[in-house]
Amino acid sequence: MPNQKIFASPQDVEAAFYEALESCDIDAMMAVWAEDEEVVCVQPGGPRLVGYTVIREAWQRVFANARKLRVRLSQQTAITTPFAMVSTVLEHISTRDDENQSAPVAATNVYVRGALGWRMVAHHASPVPPDSIGEAPRILH
Repeated sequence: MPNQKIFASPQDVEAAFYEALESCDIDAMMAVWAEDEEVVCVQPGGPRLVGYTVIREAWQRVFANARKLRVRLSQQTAITTPFAMVSTVLEHISTRDDENQSAPVAATNVYVRGALGWRMVAHHASPVPPDSIGEAPRILH
């Protein structure tokens, strides 16, 4: 049964998402997701997953194969409205055993506000070539 924790802000739910990822805690991870069949998750190098149950199964597989992770975030940006937030971030993920081995990942997280507070409705993460990491350009094109 999903956790009915109430997140008061999109920043709270984003912090809980990364805490759950670091601790490989499936219940904490799924507490941040909206219980909706239209939620979407794309893990690095993986297919597009749609639906709460499918996303839970995918995170269970990730956590079953992972040790405790360390996630460092950089280049965070966010667009926030009263009912939604789109956050982009560069994730640097490593195991706690070897924090020098970091896999850079570009992620976009989407949160919406509903009756039970803020929840994640989309997470899309893609691997980033290590030599392309630098300060993001601030130019409109």
